[in-house]
Amino acid sequence: MEYSADDIAAARSLQFTMYIYTSLATFWTYDYVCSIHEEWTYLFQSQWGRMKGMYIVTRYLPFILLATDLYLSFTPDENPGKCRTLDSISTGLGMLLVICSECFFILRTYVLWDNNRLLLVAMLSTFFCFVVASISIAFATTVPAAHTSSQIPGITGCYRSSTNYQLFISFLFLFVFELELMILTFIRAIQTWRTNPNRLYAILVHHNLAYYACGLLFSVANIFTSLLLHDAYQTILDGFQFMILAILATRMHLYLWQVNRQTHGSGDFTHIPMSDLSFVTSTA
Repeated sequence: MEYSADDIAAARSLQFTMYIYTSLATFWTYDYVCSIHEEWTYLFQSQWGRMKGMYIVTRYLPFILLATDLYLSFTPDENPGKCRTLDSISTGLGMLLVICSECFFILRTYVLWDNNRLLLVAMLSTFFCFVVASISIAFATTVPAAHTSSQIPGITGCYRSSTNYQLFISFLFLFVFELELMILTFIRAIQTWRTNPNRLYAILVHHNLAYYACGLLFSVANIFTSLLLHDAYQTILDGFQFMILAILATRMHLYLWQVNRQTHGSGDFTHIPMSDLSFVTSTA
């Protein structure tokens, strides 16, 4: 039986999506196994608070997201309604993961600016507006979108058959917000670099800039894939960005906690209580 060029292209995009999700699941599992000792040390020895709760959500939510994406890719299902539901769940989990990851660095920027509450309100207000707009756009394009599966036997999974160029707006918002945080970090680093020699302060600056650089790169890539590609390729990098940002946020937070514990134990003059991520002068 002969198939059209569009059917073959769609089947290839589904196969490529399957490879991407399988690679992501392998990479996430490998990262978790490599850091399991440090992670369980943190979970059992650190104090309970907002940051720890956010860490747990950010660290373990990707397991649910990956399970949903793998089920969507490997299960033969020609029911468009079920595909639409799973796609909506995956979109919602991905956005929640990004929100949690970004909150880590909103608080880190707040710390760098000496707990400036006015700045915190401004960042949270901007972030809230962008989140509401992104969620509205994402679900306005995902829920009513037509979903279909491959016409070629043996190719599992389904994808949005209708092209939604509006998806790039959500990544554009994320790009603008991360650029804003990066600029704030640069300004603060320039202002206090010579007057604040504390190691934890330097780690905060380096981690923030590395995270923003990675986030900006993936946001730009997702903008172009949303505008230029078709079939399952259009959202091929969504999950990849969600996973990488979650890994960076949790890994950096774990490392900061470890350094903070070592610094505090050595009697250094400054430490960062990870319950609220604020600088406190030590009397030790």
